[in-house]
Amino acid sequence: MTARLLVYTRTADYRHDSLPAAVAAVRALEGFAVDHTEDPSALEAPLDGYAAVVFLSTSGEVLTPAGRKRLAGYVEAGGGFAGVHAAACTEYDWPFYGELLGARFARHPEYQPGRAVVEDREHPATRSLPAVWRFTDEWYDFRANPRPRVRVLAVADESSYRGGGMGTDHPLVWCRDQGRGRVFYTALGHAADAYRDPDFLAHLRGGLMWAAGAEQDK
Repeated sequence: MTARLLVYTRTADYRHDSLPAAVAAVRALEGFAVDHTEDPSALEAPLDGYAAVVFLSTSGEVLTPAGRKRLAGYVEAGGGFAGVHAAACTEYDWPFYGELLGARFARHPEYQPGRAVVEDREHPATRSLPAVWRFTDEWYDFRANPRPRVRVLAVADESSYRGGGMGTDHPLVWCRDQGRGRVFYTALGHAADAYRDPDFLAHLRGGLMWAAGAEQDK
């Protein structure tokens, strides 16, 4: 089965140099047909033909009022939503978006190697990863710990890098339900190198497949 995704990369704040590599990588993932846009009017149109909408390192206020209403209704009615990396730096002026994603970006230390610890091996996004995953990224901190509101899949080991600000419980990857829809978020994916890394690509594919309803937990 092929799942159709709407991949949205509009930026109104920081723009990641990795976006071309990221879009190309999602297009190349097995099991998806991808429509890519940066046009906010695409989110104002009916979204029912998509298995999931993906905010791929979006930033700032990227939706119109009509787009906000359309996206919220789509997810509540059973559509999938996935956020990658800077999706947590998006739509600060829309309270529903913070609820939808599960947390909002606060800060990050310098780009550096560290370790992610897989907490939930049942989920398609994490089942193929090593129990302790060595990766290089920005290791986002969030304004509040999302754990009470989400199913945490992996956490950052702050002892493995410099500058972490959330302490011993630092969720990094999670999923949740919103209405009848599914939401997946990974804080990883800052640099173009991530989109050439087999473990990261398997992680991303699993999360997108789950959000799209095309792959289930074990």
